[in-house]
Amino acid sequence: MDEVFKALADPSRRRLLDSLNERTGQTLTELCADLDMSRQAVSKHLAVLEAANLVTTLRRGREKLHFLNAEPVNAIADRWINRYDRARVHALADLKTALESPTMSDEFVYTTYIKTTPEQLWQALTEPAFTQRYWGATFDTDWRKGSRMVWHQGDWSSDDGGQVIESDPYTRLSYTWHTFDPSFGEKMGMPAGKVAEWAAEPRSKVTFELLDLGEIVKLTVVHDGFGPGSGVLPVITDGWSAILSNLKSLLETGETLPDPNFTAAS
Repeated sequence: MDEVFKALADPSRRRLLDSLNERTGQTLTELCADLDMSRQAVSKHLAVLEAANLVTTLRRGREKLHFLNAEPVNAIADRWINRYDRARVHALADLKTALESPTMSDEFVYTTYIKTTPEQLWQALTEPAFTQRYWGATFDTDWRKGSRMVWHQGDWSSDDGGQVIESDPYTRLSYTWHTFDPSFGEKMGMPAGKVAEWAAEPRSKVTFELLDLGEIVKLTVVHDGFGPGSGVLPVITDGWSAILSNLKSLLETGETLPDPNFTAAS
């Protein structure tokens, strides 16, 4: 937590976060172009933000892209948002909302650090006994590359629930997202017109990257494949923030968070 407050205390670093909030997934060159700072200064500030987990990075070919990451602010909000005066609550809530709001990008990127092992985290991502507790969803599949998935959530099931794209146990897992059909919308209490709009969008995919850091595991979730102006992306963004906070709590404490806020598209 100290690293987060230290990172947010500097106005230049807040400007970098503002820039990424307007358009996430920028290169160092793009960030420098928008700010009156040297490349070296921007690099140093980004290193502080990345160390605080407020910014996460991904490689795309030769480029290194920088993404806003809401996880640390979610943790602050979960721990303190109900313990301070109204002004501080509003400040934290505004920052939390800003970091979770969809920005000009066609992908969702989220990094969290969990006190667990790669083996336990892999179990939590793949075994129904775990996914039901923190997600409310389960998957029938053998988790082999190319295998189909049957997705169950509440009273809804889909034989077209996705396909496993990559499966490297304890390191990387990727699969396509479920389709949106009338029965999904009906079970989740969603307007038929909205479901029809989502069904017309390209099928997206989610990737989990696990990095063993000794006593903790770095988990990076990338959900991409959305088209421009996607209506699914904003809902997915809200859903993942709740799901991943719940996953972290389950693995670290054995209990899920009270009243988890799952969204219909999760």
